[in-house]
Amino acid sequence: MNGASFQRPTGGGFGLSGPVPRDIVVLMAVVLGTFSLQFFASTAPLHRLLLLSSAVWKVGLLWQVVTYPFAGVGAPSIWFLLELLILFMFSRTVYLQLGRRGFWRWLVTLGFICGLVAVVVDVVSSALGSPSPVAFSLMQGQHMLLTLVIAAFATMNREATILLFFVLPVQAKWFLLLEILFAFMGFLSSHDLAGFVGLCTGVGLTFGYLTSGTLGGPLRRAWLRLQELWIAWRLSSLRRKRGLHIVKGEDDDEPWVH
Repeated sequence: MNGASFQRPTGGGFGLSGPVPRDIVVLMAVVLGTFSLQFFASTAPLHRLLLLSSAVWKVGLLWQVVTYPFAGVGAPSIWFLLELLILFMFSRTVYLQLGRRGFWRWLVTLGFICGLVAVVVDVVSSALGSPSPVAFSLMQGQHMLLTLVIAAFATMNREATILLFFVLPVQAKWFLLLEILFAFMGFLSSHDLAGFVGLCTGVGLTFGYLTSGTLGGPLRRAWLRLQELWIAWRLSSLRRKRGLHIVKGEDDDEPWVH
């Protein structure tokens, strides 16, 4: 088949039945273990160092761009355990379809790219004088992992039916749009632009990678978009600082900066 190489899971389908790869057990243990760190005075600072923050570009804590998806966040409640259960079900199926090497290459690479994109958004927002006090909150820890594995499942199993909220039957392909919608609702509540863009990047790149078999196309489009935003910000900054303004010439296709 065209695109990335993946197959239907064998020996058990989506849910709690069937084989459980050791890597998925390790992933669950890491998320639960890092989640627990925040509740002890001696380990709470370590937990904060694992999360994505503005310290990536302000202080140089570059490892956060890699570690943040695996640092569990939230309150010690039934909701965290529910998130862990959903993460287990989706990640197990995606792992069986992508294989060990494909699963980790996709997960780590996209987690890194999404974190990097979010950091760039945070830098630009701060430069424009509108930094978010809760930057990256939407995409921390298991929230990023859930976004990626659900997007992967929805891409590879488009016609499968999933019970939304364990009640409403929805075809898997619609979860790509639902993830964007849920992320937007979170953005309206938190104003976390960096986190919102990071989640949308994860959904888009996962779909692009698993349908084209490469990150080249989606990454090139994302890079060109970032360049466009950077140029627009630079022009806006120069206009404010030096009183410059853009005047279009006689040919609208050839604008000049004066």
